[in-house]
Amino acid sequence: MDEELRSLASRLRNEARGGPVYERLLATADHDELAAVLTERERPLWARELAAFRLGCAGDRRAFESLVLLLNHRDPERCVSAAHALFLLGDPRTPRAAAALATNELRVAYALLPVRLLTRLRAPESAPALMTVLRRRLTAGDPHWRVALACVEGLGALGDERAAEIVRAALPHPRLTAAAAAALARLEV
Repeated sequence: MDEELRSLASRLRNEARGGPVYERLLATADHDELAAVLTERERPLWARELAAFRLGCAGDRRAFESLVLLLNHRDPERCVSAAHALFLLGDPRTPRAAAALATNELRVAYALLPVRLLTRLRAPESAPALMTVLRRRLTAGDPHWRVALACVEGLGALGDERAAEIVRAALPHPRLTAAAAAALARLEV
């Protein structure tokens, strides 16, 4: 069992209160059984998350929709697990979905993990989405500085020269200054 699955299993064991259904979903190698959990009525969220995570990490695209929903969940731990599984899934729809979640102003409080996933994916959608999100976060009084910081760091990691102007605009923001300077050093090489 890898570290990500071990962490997920530990968290969900408490939520599921153990039991044979939890143990079965954790142990089964049957992808059809796991996929059925995603569509069956009245399955608890922990069961859907466990099934989607296991399928996603195994590269089974039936997990895609469930993982995208979990990536946008209010619980950051669910988002972390979903981002990990989506990265491993390798579905070509993932960058577009992550960009849509990251740029949705109504859900900006939950944009941190989609932003980090976009950086990790290094897809054509990544830099434009991060630039859009960062531009919105640079307004006076915006409370989502952690999202802005992830955008600055991500744009530096992506190395897309188109981002230099918006990263330069982040320099005056005290919480972003150091990361923006580091990102600009990478972008203006």
